[in-house]
Amino acid sequence: MTNEAGRSGQSLSGDFVQAELLRYRRQTRHTIRLVRSVQLLILIVLIGLWELAGRMRWIDVLIFSYPSKVFRQIGRDAWSGELWPHIGMTVTETVIGFLLGTLAGTLLAVLIWWSPFLSKVLDPYMVVFNSMPKVALGPIFIVLFGGGFTAIVATTLSITVITTTLVVYTSFRETDANYIKVVRTFGGGRRDIFMKVMLPASFPAIVSTLKVNVGLSWVGVIVGEFLVAKVGLGYMIIYGFQVFNFTLVFASLVIIAVVATLMYQLVVYLERFLVKRH
Repeated sequence: MTNEAGRSGQSLSGDFVQAELLRYRRQTRHTIRLVRSVQLLILIVLIGLWELAGRMRWIDVLIFSYPSKVFRQIGRDAWSGELWPHIGMTVTETVIGFLLGTLAGTLLAVLIWWSPFLSKVLDPYMVVFNSMPKVALGPIFIVLFGGGFTAIVATTLSITVITTTLVVYTSFRETDANYIKVVRTFGGGRRDIFMKVMLPASFPAIVSTLKVNVGLSWVGVIVGEFLVAKVGLGYMIIYGFQVFNFTLVFASLVIIAVVATLMYQLVVYLERFLVKRH
């Protein structure tokens, strides 16, 4: 009787946990749907107000344009094939700058953590370089690498590398010292401390840096294209200003917003995958 009562109690407890888990999942899905709906509603309202303001001439349409005109511009350029080389070039530069910046910044953080002497030497230089306006470095990169792809990627790296280094290195320094003491107690060396303590503890910070670097990479690429590009979305913005075609400017900004959002979502999915694997 006792065994049967115990099994019955375990069964009831398991059913309760399962029911609570299902309820939590339903509530989570409902919250996500509600958030997405409100986000979509806000976007529709903003676009509608912008369109109405343009149609009613509440705003200067020569400067601010309006959505239907912007989307016609995008459709026309996409249909003629003029748009795709600009998107392809900017996305290529952004992805390369994003990957190289994240990798180089993480490796530099590991290097200065590994060598306390190097950390002390480089610390003031990193602070000064991080505080510098990166646009000011653009002409230097143009002189060094010429006006083209390499100079734009270099501008992007000047933004992403130091930020990644500072974030990841700070995460290394904030790791719980008790874990390090445990590894040392069992005879572990610096390599063991890094592989078994520092890297796992800093993994969330490294993954989160990916999301930050998406925005920074786009900033670096667009700034670089402002300076030297002859093709790309940044070039389209500058050209639109030069010919006073602000519809083209807004069309370029809309495309940047859409592509950057897609890239950010890909990084979010990658983050979830890596966190689950970790």
